[in-house]
Amino acid sequence: MNIKISPSILASDYANLETELKRICNSDLIHIDVMDGHFVPNITIGAPVIKALKRVCDIPFDVHLMISNPIDYVEDFAAAGADIICFHTESSSDTQKTIEKILSLGKKAALAVKPKTEIDAVIPFLDKLSMVLVMTVEPGFGGQSFMESVMPKIEKIREINKDIDIEVDGGINEETIKIAAKAGANVFVAGSAVFRCDEPNEMINKLRENAKI
Repeated sequence: MNIKISPSILASDYANLETELKRICNSDLIHIDVMDGHFVPNITIGAPVIKALKRVCDIPFDVHLMISNPIDYVEDFAAAGADIICFHTESSSDTQKTIEKILSLGKKAALAVKPKTEIDAVIPFLDKLSMVLVMTVEPGFGGQSFMESVMPKIEKIREINKDIDIEVDGGINEETIKIAAKAGANVFVAGSAVFRCDEPNEMINKLRENAKI
């Protein structure tokens, strides 16, 4: 599988986002967390910020919607420059209709599950998805510890589909990336591990190398 590193700007310096994006020019994707304060107990950024960032970055945007009604905002995020639009099975929107709307806008659709959600929730939709996101922390805040207990979810999806991208988000560092990769993940969201080191691009290279099993 093609290994991809998707640094999360949730851990970046929001006062200097353009500069921060230049510090991670070696990344494969840019992970952007959108939180509404309802689906998760935190509020981050919306479509206008993504639109502004798109003007200064040509790396594909991996937009993770942690919001209650994603179907109502898919058009806004697509227009803003999202390349992959990921939403949660636990949201209030109809899963099939939301996927169809994302695809109708020419974007890639991804589906995410929280740690306590059974992975069976995504299986009926695999043929329409480009990626499945398995949360390895409870969504809402950065800097949490990696939950190895969810690895069987990754193993199950990889057994069913050898080609789909499987992303992990939460607590990814030089060591935990090896665990997730062994389970079958190939896309890795890393926030603190990348942005809180002196040489983010070197860390991205190291994470990518450590994911090769």
